[in-house]
This record gives sequence, structure tokens and C-alpha cells, in this order.
Amino acid sequence: MLNKSANPLFMKNSRTLLRLILGGLLLVPAVAQAHLVGGSGLSDGLTHPLLGIDHLLAMVAVGVVGSQLGASARWKLPAAFVGSMIIGGALALIGLNLPATESGIALSLIMLGSFIALALSSSTKISISWAALPIALFGLVHGHAHGNEMGVVSTPSLYFAGFVTATALLHITGITLGQLARKTEVRQNLLRYAGTGMGLAGLFLIF
Repeated sequence: MLNKSANPLFMKNSRTLLRLILGGLLLVPAVAQAHLVGGSGLSDGLTHPLLGIDHLLAMVAVGVVGSQLGASARWKLPAAFVGSMIIGGALALIGLNLPATESGIALSLIMLGSFIALALSSSTKISISWAALPIALFGLVHGHAHGNEMGVVSTPSLYFAGFVTATALLHITGITLGQLARKTEVRQNLLRYAGTGMGLAGLFLIF
């Protein structure tokens, strides 16, 4: 398995696949803008998680952590995040504020980055439910931020549908990255370094 990491063609193909995944994801808002006219909210919702680096990193990280833990965590952790995110967005929509939302978002980067850096897996005996609890709380604050920054749109439900769709795509991207990283030790180490960098970014946002 490690011999593949030394194969330049194999590494080139892997990098190309990652670029295609991320490139396709970044085209989502452009496609939405090209096909949606009138400020319905769907295009804004699709774009919002992609333009905020804190949202983007956290949502990709949820997928990576789910992939690292394996088994049902691949869908349970993203489902916990998305479900709580919808609740958080709804709270913002009715005018109910959550305290320290921005700090919560920064904390999500620190904890999720730490999870990735520690390379959590099923062998660590970490309970999926234990991991799902903070991830659900992070989904709540990210969703509340989405709701607060919705702006004026004619159809709020389409805005919600947009940011839920974009979030799901980011989770899938994270799961894919996590699965690809399993192939070689080199990639696993790179992913751990990325997790460390993400945690440091969260610390920077707090201080």
C-alpha cells in the first residue's frame, strides 16, 4: 500500500481527483447564479457556507472525522450537524439569539481540527455518540450564523435549502478526503497536519 505513495502517477491522479471534487464544489454557487434570477434565496444559501472559510473548514472537517471514525459515523456525524444547523437557523429566523456564536464557531475549528490531528478511529474506542454531541452543538452555532446573515430574500425556505445542500456537499467532500487519506501513511500524516493547522486557525479567530 505504501508503495503507491511513491508512484508519481498514482499521486498525480489522486491530486487530480481532489482538485475535481473541490473544483466542482466551488462551481455550485456559480451554477446557481447562472440559473436563478430574482433573489429567491437559494443561490445565497448555496454560496454562504462556501464563502466563509470558517464554515467551509468546519463542514469539511465533520466529514473527515466521520470518515476517520468509520462505520455509521460517516452519516451520523453529518446528520447531527445538519439537523442542529437547521434548528440554529430557525432560531435566528424567529429572532432568538444565541450567546457567543462567533466564539462557538472558532471553538468548532479547534475541536474538529484536534479530532483530525489525533487521527481518531474506531480503534480509539471513541463513542460515536460522544463525538456527535459537540458536533451537534457546532451545527447549532453555524446554523444560527447562517440565519443571522440571511439578508432579505423572497423565500427563506429556499435559502435554508441552499445552505443545507452546500453543507451536505462539504460533508461529502470531507468523507471523500478522509477515505483517500486511508490509502497511504503519507496522506494520513498530511491530513493530521491539516487538522493541526485548522485548530490553530480556530485559536487565531478567538484571540
